[in-house]
Amino acid sequence: MTVTEAAAERLIRIGEVARGADVSVRAVRYYEEQGLLTAERSPSGQRLYRKDAIPLVRFFQQMFAAGLSSRRITELLPCWDSGHTDAEQRAMLRAERDRIQAKVDDLQAALDRLDEVIAITDTHP
Repeated sequence: MTVTEAAAERLIRIGEVARGADVSVRAVRYYEEQGLLTAERSPSGQRLYRKDAIPLVRFFQQMFAAGLSSRRITELLPCWDSGHTDAEQRAMLRAERDRIQAKVDDLQAALDRLDEVIAITDTHP
């Protein structure tokens, strides 16, 4: 969709989104290709995004880092957009939370073990 010049002034360019979210421009394009993000086009064809694209891209980064697929993130978007969920969405959110908590617990156990090894080796020259 092409926007007028006046409307384009209220939107931000892809580089601004990337800098604001601390990701590459390529990552922003990937999110668009995956259907996670929508861009409008300036009269000259440049991608333009709403300013709320920055926190949304940060959310994508967090969810990808937590192991969610782009398909699963797409399922979460209505919750993000509306702030409301139905019972099925809440169940999915809780399942993802439980999965992520299990990963955190595993990582904490590994960290604790490393601390033990460090403490033991610190006593030896």
